[in-house]
Amino acid sequence: MLSACGQAEFNYIKDRDGTTYFKVPATYAQLDASPLDQLMTQANPDSQTAIEQQQRVWSAAFDQSSQPNLNHLFGSTDPFVYATVRKLTDEERDAVSLNQMRDFIMPVTSQARSSYLGQFTQSGQNPPLANYEQLGDKVLDLDRGARGVRTRFNYEIRGQVQTFDQTAILDEKGATLSYLLIRCQAECFRARSAELENIIDSFKLLRLPG
Repeated sequence: MLSACGQAEFNYIKDRDGTTYFKVPATYAQLDASPLDQLMTQANPDSQTAIEQQQRVWSAAFDQSSQPNLNHLFGSTDPFVYATVRKLTDEERDAVSLNQMRDFIMPVTSQARSSYLGQFTQSGQNPPLANYEQLGDKVLDLDRGARGVRTRFNYEIRGQVQTFDQTAILDEKGATLSYLLIRCQAECFRARSAELENIIDSFKLLRLPG
């Protein structure tokens, strides 16, 4: 789609294998998301685990800030988008559930939040994520046997309330997990809800031939 001045209004994004699609405004800067992938796995980049992970994972990150930075995933006054598509191992496929999909990146379920807080209680430290508020949770009705869940919640981070909206979709074979996370400061999320909902609504699985 082109704007009045002839520039593209959106960038249309597909993962490496062409299974997942979404769009982001062209004003969002794309960043190298690999450090976020390493953060999720916590594996040494030189380890065999990390190498195998790279083969199974595709990801992308976009920041609307005038000074784009991956750290904005967890806080800034501008929208941040992180998407990842992961081919699951046999062990992961056997264990995946809607609650695990909710907790894939951040502690959302009561069990995950209790475990997260317990880690900091034992060490006597204050948790970076505080004052969780659930804003919405919906199991997605998808076709061809795919299943998913969309959750919206607030966390207070460094004194600012940040709103997160996450969508997780497991394909019909239970083999691939597609995940979209959008974050913005709570006031920003409310003010720019139409823009952010447009990104969220575009997030879909693509049906490949065969």
